[in-house]
Amino acid sequence: MAADGDLRELTELVRAFAVEREWEQFHTPKNLAMALAGEVGELLAELQWLTPEQSREVMADPELGPRVRAEIGDVMIYLTRLADVLGLDLAEAARQKLADSARRYTVEAARGSAAKQPR
Repeated sequence: MAADGDLRELTELVRAFAVEREWEQFHTPKNLAMALAGEVGELLAELQWLTPEQSREVMADPELGPRVRAEIGDVMIYLTRLADVLGLDLAEAARQKLADSARRYTVEAARGSAAKQPR
C-alpha cells in the first residue's frame, strides 16, 4: 500500500529530525504521549466554539484552515514519533483496531447509531 510507504517515510523524517537535534533523550513514551495530548488540545481549541457546519467547512476559512492544518500536522508528528519509539507499526496498529471495531460494531447493529458497544 502506498500509505504504508508514506508512513514509513514520515517516520524516518520525524526520527531524523529528532536525532539531528539530539532530542531522543527527551522522547520517552510518557513525554511523547503528553506532548501528543497537548497538541490534540490545541486542535480542539481551534474547533471548540464552531458550529457543526462551521467545523465541517473549517479548511475553507483562510484564517482557521491553516491553523487547523498545522495542529493536525503536530498531532501526526507526535503520534508517529510515539509509535516509532515504542516500536509499533502505526498503520498495522490502526488496521488491527479497525478490524476489532468492525467485530464490535457490526453494520447491522451500529448503522446510524453512536451508541457504545460492550467490549
